[in-house]
Amino acid sequence: MGTDADAIEFGTDGWRATLDVFTTPRVRMVGQAVATYLDGDGPVAVGYDARDSSRGFAEDLARTLAGNGIEVLLSERDCPTPVVGWAVRDHDLAGALMVTASHNPPNYNGVKFIPEGGAPALPEVTDRLEELLAEPETVPELDHGSVSETDFVEPYLEHVLEFVDADLSGLTIAYDAMHGSGRDVTGDLLERAGADVIELRCERDPEFGGTPPEPEADRLHDLIETVTEGEADLGIANDGDADRISVVTPEEGFLDPSLQYAVLYEYLLEDGSGPAVRTVSTSSILDKVARAHGEEVFETAVGFKWVAQAMEDYDALMGGEESGGFGITSHLRNKDGVLIALLAAAAEAERPIDDRIAEIHDEHGHVFQDRISVACPDARKDGVLEELDGALPDELAGAAVASVNTVDGFKITFEDDTWVLVRPSGTEPKLRVYAEADSPERVEALLDAGRDLVEPLV
Repeated sequence: MGTDADAIEFGTDGWRATLDVFTTPRVRMVGQAVATYLDGDGPVAVGYDARDSSRGFAEDLARTLAGNGIEVLLSERDCPTPVVGWAVRDHDLAGALMVTASHNPPNYNGVKFIPEGGAPALPEVTDRLEELLAEPETVPELDHGSVSETDFVEPYLEHVLEFVDADLSGLTIAYDAMHGSGRDVTGDLLERAGADVIELRCERDPEFGGTPPEPEADRLHDLIETVTEGEADLGIANDGDADRISVVTPEEGFLDPSLQYAVLYEYLLEDGSGPAVRTVSTSSILDKVARAHGEEVFETAVGFKWVAQAMEDYDALMGGEESGGFGITSHLRNKDGVLIALLAAAAEAERPIDDRIAEIHDEHGHVFQDRISVACPDARKDGVLEELDGALPDELAGAAVASVNTVDGFKITFEDDTWVLVRPSGTEPKLRVYAEADSPERVEALLDAGRDLVEPLV
């Protein structure tokens, strides 16, 4: 194929690129590939995030799909990715295209294909789309007979309010949209459930205030201050397309996503049952909570597509990953930072999350986790993993190796359940080294040992 198609590659979660690469002709090629792949199976939704270029790219996709005789439901406003995912299920659609670069800086954009059912596309689907990339024969003007602007948000909000059934009366929640597509959606949902909402960065800003819309602690200073100084009972932030969430509590401050997962899963187990799914890089604190309730945890490779598949395979109650993406199987097998915001608030309304965390620590101890990156050209990643295979030491950082998991890179576990993980990044020319232990000092020692293990091989 030509250079236009060569520049398009579906990675961990769709195709993302800087705007010099993410161009209208290439976006139309993706639309044509989806049209060919679906072959008239039914209507398709098209959504988009709050970036300046996203609405225009969404219209390009809509035109391309309509030119192939497909009925298109085009979102009337920028909206969260999970809202579009829910629309696929709610409207019984053949699929959806979502224009978003999620938490990437504003000079990026991206597109992801959501198949029938609303779960993330697996590699066999995205690989096929790459094979089908082609320029559309024609790109007609918008035909209002085949492209109709649709409100995806309101039906979604009504569903989530019924699904969670929370009474947040008397609760004050600080909500930070990071200028993304969660604005007027997550905050509105919390207000409808009865909360008083303090809004932070809830105005649309395609530049995201000069910082990537990724809800990490160092980008949430105002939210953390609002909660820890007593102005709000709980803090919630979404990333740029609101499929991920961060939580802030008065005592803990910024809540580690793995600990957040453990709290939410235990809260769901109060009235339900079922296993959980997590990625290899997500904390084992979840496993301890599950065992205490007689439940199992299933481990997958990094990437929510793998989590979503395991949620179906094991009839899981919930699935999640250490980056703050969580989903509830009976709602949608996809990460949803809006629904999870209401779920977290519901847990807080019944009993403070800080109290829940204290009980988890009392019963299961404290767990610490961190990660570092080691520069590694993409072309060397496979070679490094091959050289590690069969050459791992029996002892690392002064402890005997108990087991090695190869579901995604190499996860080395020790007798005390601490671990170190080495895996290739799916988005950058780097190897990731993760570690988990019962103290920050032990985590640092494991990270140093992991770095020393891989750096000579790069």
